[in-house]
Amino acid sequence: MRARTMVNVAVTACVALVACACGPEQTKGDAGAKPSQPTAPTSASTRAEDPPATPSASSRTEKPSAASTGEQPSPRTKEGAIRRYEQYLHALGHEDIDTVCEVAGPAAKQAEDQGLGPCTSTYTAVFQMISPAQKKALQTATVDPQRVAVRTPGKIEMPVEAVRSSATFSESDLGDYTLEYLRNDWYITD
Repeated sequence: MRARTMVNVAVTACVALVACACGPEQTKGDAGAKPSQPTAPTSASTRAEDPPATPSASSRTEKPSAASTGEQPSPRTKEGAIRRYEQYLHALGHEDIDTVCEVAGPAAKQAEDQGLGPCTSTYTAVFQMISPAQKKALQTATVDPQRVAVRTPGKIEMPVEAVRSSATFSESDLGDYTLEYLRNDWYITD
């Protein structure tokens, strides 16, 4: 997600969270928002086992590694970038904050440096803005390799039009992403 798109999403999410905290009424869009929760559960199957504390976002974004996601590093190829981006999309659908912040670490750090909160706070709000149908679609989303643009061997553009799923996503829903090959894996940098 482009940094400005991430900023817009986070600002909208913060407004929604503040609105939830101001009164007992909940609208359909913010009924699931719980501003007192610091992080979102990683998945339905691990909610009960999650430890109460998670690593700080700054430690997660400074030194991303494939080991934290249990995956082998992706090769420095277009196919490797697509596989990594699909991992990110699936994590969004499952509300897997650790994987999302792992893959999007550099972009999240850039957004944090521009005044947004840490990745875990930002994406917890983003999760609340994705509809249940979109979350379900993201869990099995794929990427059309024909729509992916290789800028350099270490920099790939993933336009929203490349995402193939049962739901439709626009620039404002999902956005275009730039992935770069850093520290032996692909990461979202913008």
